[in-house]
Amino acid sequence: MKPEQTEINKCIEVLENGGLILYPTDTVWGIGCDATNTMAVQKVYDLKQRADSKALICLVANDFMLEKHVEHVPELAYDIMDIATKPTTIIYDNPKGFAKNLIAQDNTIAIRVASDKFCKYLIGKFKKPIVSTSANIAGRKTPTSFKEIDKAILSGVDYVVNLQPENQQPVPSSIIKLGTDGLVKVIRE
Repeated sequence: MKPEQTEINKCIEVLENGGLILYPTDTVWGIGCDATNTMAVQKVYDLKQRADSKALICLVANDFMLEKHVEHVPELAYDIMDIATKPTTIIYDNPKGFAKNLIAQDNTIAIRVASDKFCKYLIGKFKKPIVSTSANIAGRKTPTSFKEIDKAILSGVDYVVNLQPENQQPVPSSIIKLGTDGLVKVIRE
């Protein structure tokens, strides 16, 4: 079995049991969990020492999974994803099937269609969205390499993926809010 497949199988076992993983994403190292499991999501907030009123980003494997979890995906979202030059997270109205503590007070959720091969395979095989939040304590610098990850994060997750990230120049994703009313707002470039 290929190393990637072994890692995916280990991650799925942890995710199915409500655990937390630390994994390389298409941006920075991320803390992940089953985005449909309220207790797992709470573990992420607790580990990051972050108020649960601050939303977390979720990853989906493809457009089909995105459409399954958002009431209406605006056409503009597909255009943005097609022309984006770096990973782009979009905030959508009216999410479906997510843990309640992931959904913002205004009934929105931040979702990115994963571009990283490992993430796409992991999420595709898990068949559910996965939380993807930077591997840092709230208010502290986002680590740009594995060696910068705080020991509290490393010891606070249930599994650390043993793969080098494909992305050699990690930066957080752009974040754009798309309202069903046609509003477009850049949150983070």
